[in-house]
Amino acid sequence: MKKINRLAPPSWRQKPLWLAMMAALTTPLMATAADNTSTLDLDNVPVTGNPLGVSSDDMVVPVSVIGGRELSLRRQSTLGETLNGIPGVTATQFGPNASRPVIRGLDAERVRIMQNGVGVLDASSLSFDHAVAIDPLIIEQIDVVRGPAALLYGGSAMGGVVNAIDHRIPKESLNGYTGRAETRFGGPENTRNGVAVVDVGNGIFAIHADIFSRETSNLSIPGYAVSKRKSLADGTPRDSKGDGKQNNSDALSNGGALGAAWTFDKGYLGLSYASTNNNYGTVAEDDVRIDMENKRTELAGEIRELKGPLQKIKLRMAHTDYKHVELENGDPSTTFKNRGMQGSLEATHIPLAGLNGVIGYQFQNTRFQALGEEAFVPSVTTQDHGVYVYEEYAIDRHKVTFGGRLGETTVDSHADDKFTQAKNSRFNPNSFALGGLYTINEDWSVTSNLSHNERAPSYFELYANGEHVATGQFEVGNENLKKEVSNGIDAQLKWKSGGHSLTFGAYATRFQNFIGLFNSGATDATTGLPIANFQAVPALFKGFELEGKFALSDEWTLKMRGDYVHAKDTRNNEYLPRISPLRLGGGLDYRLGGWNARLDVLHAFKQNDIAENELKTNAYTNVSAILAYKLPIKTNVELFAKANNLLNDEIREHASFLKDIAPAGARSILVGARADF
Repeated sequence: MKKINRLAPPSWRQKPLWLAMMAALTTPLMATAADNTSTLDLDNVPVTGNPLGVSSDDMVVPVSVIGGRELSLRRQSTLGETLNGIPGVTATQFGPNASRPVIRGLDAERVRIMQNGVGVLDASSLSFDHAVAIDPLIIEQIDVVRGPAALLYGGSAMGGVVNAIDHRIPKESLNGYTGRAETRFGGPENTRNGVAVVDVGNGIFAIHADIFSRETSNLSIPGYAVSKRKSLADGTPRDSKGDGKQNNSDALSNGGALGAAWTFDKGYLGLSYASTNNNYGTVAEDDVRIDMENKRTELAGEIRELKGPLQKIKLRMAHTDYKHVELENGDPSTTFKNRGMQGSLEATHIPLAGLNGVIGYQFQNTRFQALGEEAFVPSVTTQDHGVYVYEEYAIDRHKVTFGGRLGETTVDSHADDKFTQAKNSRFNPNSFALGGLYTINEDWSVTSNLSHNERAPSYFELYANGEHVATGQFEVGNENLKKEVSNGIDAQLKWKSGGHSLTFGAYATRFQNFIGLFNSGATDATTGLPIANFQAVPALFKGFELEGKFALSDEWTLKMRGDYVHAKDTRNNEYLPRISPLRLGGGLDYRLGGWNARLDVLHAFKQNDIAENELKTNAYTNVSAILAYKLPIKTNVELFAKANNLLNDEIREHASFLKDIAPAGARSILVGARADF
């Protein structure tokens, strides 16, 4: 893709958008005229959380799967906002352009974000104003594992996993073509975006191509950007970050990918290359923008039905070259780079004494660099290696799962002009889990999972030392930090009968040494910013999640959901910061012929359980609606309209660092069209 030049004439800047728009409009017409086509049916089967590929009903750990039409209707500008509202999942919401998922109150390094089962390399866990290097437009399915998954994915999955699946490497034989196109306009950020995806094959070789473009304006907000509480607390003028519009919140991004695979009866082998560009404003500073480039090459393959002790072997690897430049008044200031290779090799063995399972090896070798006057962390090389085993033992309709992981992580900083001393740290994080599924009868089942998880501290938790403008703090790392260790229990009660289902889950995770960023109460003499230290404290996270669906009739469906997190520093009996409050929601879904209408309500209660130097957050009620119509033509084309925040409520997510200067969008309407062929 051509690099976006934000200062170029409007006609050139908008060209990628109109290319995607034309592709979205013309592809369905081509589909109806073509002959000898076949459609590749891609079901929403979870591929994350259990390497044996069982359905979500048979999972011991709680997994949410979103794909197809449902994902299309949920899509937002960021991965975090797309998933916000799933039971147990909130978002960091650093304005409309940068938002990471928060799972059960845990964020940053404890939530592992993956693409096609391989970790995503960017700078989003370092700072909340850095966007995740995945655009939801190109994603076909998202799996969310709520709760510890360190056994399979390493210590950075201590809080959960978000796996974005794009099918850029075809895995199934295809004879003909298949694809989708989508475009939408409107919303609180006045988005203009489009995507076109196509796969073509002759039964042996398959080729994938996609292109997308997104342009947004400054976010419309219901009133002042600065909250009344913050203005009263420190005197910040309420209009200093915007009134009716969020200052510096527009964005322009595009990207695309090519992939190819050799598919055969017992497997596949493929390669893909993707490029993404994103130029967006950071709402914390009116004169700062981020210009991001991300290039990712993936290799994936699988061989099934082998003879001997191994039945299947799966290989996944990705090389990433990530870079973003922070621009102050258009001039380059600080540059962040992250380059490296990640991958895994996994083998499924033949049944042994009733045991079915896998053994695997994962590796990561990355080089992170921060260059410039606002670099608050040194350049760092991180190497991570781990071997794991996962087993299941079936007992009639019940099953027991267990496994373990042994790892080694080295985090080595490099000396430069600002950080004059090189430092080295080595850790051996190990994790273990024991779970079970008990089938009470055809309708009821219970699952439970016990886990011991260990995480090596990240490079910024160890070595940070400088002004971090995005969080408004002077952050200081601690090179003496030990492995973060936790023990947890998770249990779910599931009921499913006909078109009805109900799942209630509860969990508790006790950390021996939870690594957090805590305000010291002191002020840095040079910058005038409050000093925040990374330190380890004992902590307890506990909560519940609820999700239900009830078929009232052939046309009407009632849905309900809720979640709650309670998190404390047990040493001082103090609440931990940025923990989402109790949320309860429900909705009605109506279907008749080609028509579909939805009404959804989510109420977040006031958050009074706050950490020291943290402001309370008011309750809010978010009411949204969707109206969709499937055209009565041969091609599967659907038109839709979405109304967001119908009450025009002031929505501030407590999990966000910027909740008091960057609310969610105002009342708005978005219209779009989607075609599958």
